[in-house]
Amino acid sequence: MPASGPLPIDDARAADGDPAVPPPTVPVLGVPLALTDYERTMDWMDATIARRGKGYICVAATHTVVTAQDDPELKAAVTGASMVVPDGQPVVWAMNALGHNLSSRVYGPDLMAKFCERSALTGARMFLYGGRNQGALVQLALNLRRRFDGLQIVGGYSPPFRTLSAEEIDAVVAEINHAKPDVVWVGIGVPKQEKWMAALRDRIDAPVLVGVGAAFDFHAGLVPQAPSWMQSAGLEWLYRLGQEPRRLWKRYLTNNPRFVLGFARQYVHHRRALARDSAR
Repeated sequence: MPASGPLPIDDARAADGDPAVPPPTVPVLGVPLALTDYERTMDWMDATIARRGKGYICVAATHTVVTAQDDPELKAAVTGASMVVPDGQPVVWAMNALGHNLSSRVYGPDLMAKFCERSALTGARMFLYGGRNQGALVQLALNLRRRFDGLQIVGGYSPPFRTLSAEEIDAVVAEINHAKPDVVWVGIGVPKQEKWMAALRDRIDAPVLVGVGAAFDFHAGLVPQAPSWMQSAGLEWLYRLGQEPRRLWKRYLTNNPRFVLGFARQYVHHRRALARDSAR
């Protein structure tokens, strides 16, 4: 359920007690974003693995939030997720403007790295689904194993850039289930990864699926990440635009202004609601 008022992360954690219970959410343009941080998110992942539950995590920057307004299938996938973490800095600013106090975003590439570091100690098993091609996927697995000694990557598959046939989907599901991972990292981009997780959640035995988009390219060393100061300033989009202008120009030209205007309307309604409540 959406949080009705400011709820610090520590209070959110204390409120449910059980780490297997997803944290409270706040809607931003109708997308239920979790009041969470890296530790709380990873605790949920570990708890879900321990009890052999089933869930999936979406990471949401402004692109996901805006695209969900026009794509009912994507909207259903994100609203049906166990947790939608605030991946973009502007999304965090929006949540805080609504009265919350998140100190940082839960950035998909960093979530993947932090959980791999934790899993090298806990023994959680990983499957990698995505990547530009099989060679890029092999490089990703090699880089992660070198960086996190003891990490168990039990399989991987780089799908073609087309819709898979029913037979191919059956084969992929069988391959993942045969490998017996605890976590499937999904890196095929928005909105495909969210729809893939929602569609196949019941068929995949792994307790946790996480869609992390560009994390595969970053950790494979194929695409550089923005400097930390640009990330903190909410300018990562500008850096990525400079890296891949042909692919990303349309996304940022349309989605960024739509997010700002859409949230401005939501914020006005929020302030009016607060004024009405205080007048009672």
